[in-house]
Amino acid sequence: MEVILLERVGKLGQMGEVVRVKDGFARNFLLPQGKALRATKESRTKFEGMKVQLEARNLEARKEAEGVASKLDGQSFIVLRQASESGQLYGSVSARDIATIITDGGFSAERSQIALHNPIKMIGLHSIAVALHPEVEAKISINVARNADEAERQARGEDVTRRRDEDEEDAATAAEAAALFEKPEEAEADQGNGADEKAD
Repeated sequence: MEVILLERVGKLGQMGEVVRVKDGFARNFLLPQGKALRATKESRTKFEGMKVQLEARNLEARKEAEGVASKLDGQSFIVLRQASESGQLYGSVSARDIATIITDGGFSAERSQIALHNPIKMIGLHSIAVALHPEVEAKISINVARNADEAERQARGEDVTRRRDEDEEDAATAAEAAALFEKPEEAEADQGNGADEKAD
């Protein structure tokens, strides 16, 4: 399907361009959200009449987004989650969680503005892009930690994931196994005593 873009759409084109897109993308995203019009003669005429108004609205929205981006860019947000010793989260941090955290931090952001392709599943510092406008982007840092102290240590650059060496794990496992079973000498002594008692 051919559509006329009413605003800049990333990886697609600039305002006013006629582009070919998949029918589903146009019907489910571009048309309902007012980002495009079907490329017909009537809509081309309509777009020419709307062009000045759309450009003015776009310029105003971009200025507003740049103002927010100047404050938001470089901000760090702490997310506390439960995780294993190796740093693997019991769950994940999604774009919706990040949007909520940014909003709680005094900025307005929607889930669709968070450029997170896969949920965060490890503790650590994660750099995330926030698309405040098709032409304006801010970078934020998400500090995922198990507690506030750990988040502070991560912010200073420490690696808080504690990984025991395999040798230590093997030694610990061997010690636990030895504690569960009796020593062979003790077992033989016990059997010998039992035999003597039966003889009496």
